[in-house]
Amino acid sequence: MRKVAIIVFFLLGVQAGMAQIHEIGVFLGGSNFIGDVGKTNYINPNKLAVGGLYKWNKSTRYAYRASLSYSKLHADDADSGNSGRAERGYSFSNRILEASLGMEFHFWEYDLHTLHKPFTPYIYGAVAAFNYRMLYYSEAMGRLTTQERRTSIAFPFGLGVKGEVLPNLVLGAEVIARYTLANDLDGSNPARDPGVEYERFGNYNSKDWYVFSGITITYTFGKRPCTFCYE
Repeated sequence: MRKVAIIVFFLLGVQAGMAQIHEIGVFLGGSNFIGDVGKTNYINPNKLAVGGLYKWNKSTRYAYRASLSYSKLHADDADSGNSGRAERGYSFSNRILEASLGMEFHFWEYDLHTLHKPFTPYIYGAVAAFNYRMLYYSEAMGRLTTQERRTSIAFPFGLGVKGEVLPNLVLGAEVIARYTLANDLDGSNPARDPGVEYERFGNYNSKDWYVFSGITITYTFGKRPCTFCYE
């Protein structure tokens, strides 16, 4: 009986291994910043965002995902629609390079091994490390000043939809917000004392956010189970 159980578990493991399929592709879209400078709109892409991603569909219900993304965040008080910010007149740009690891949780069964074109909405959650330039507003110079680059942590989460449009080609659309542990992407609350007179402004207790909105295009690969060879 014990030998039978071992054989059954082995066969199930082999089948699960064969059922796994991989995706590799790109993200194309836009980014926007949410903080103490510029607009406060949740989704308002104003700069190009690009990235590469890899997915491992471990199950029809979830997929592991790794990605590397790049964008330049930009915000301007003149565009905010807020009279206080418009009068203040601050603006900034900050280049972001982000690496993340997370999971997509599928609302519906998402089986890339069938000949039917699968489609599903999904929820995405991850942990990310991102590199950016520390900023502060110099009172002496009356303008935005940069410090060295540093790396901080962010927590991406959001919603998307994806579906196979051609054999081995999946098209998706998503909006992923990042809650960061930084508060100086816009220079409002420097993480490190620059050693000169500088201005703090905005909400000191609220961290910075940024959002990527766009499409994903991935190519799927991985051996299909033999049970689908003749469908």
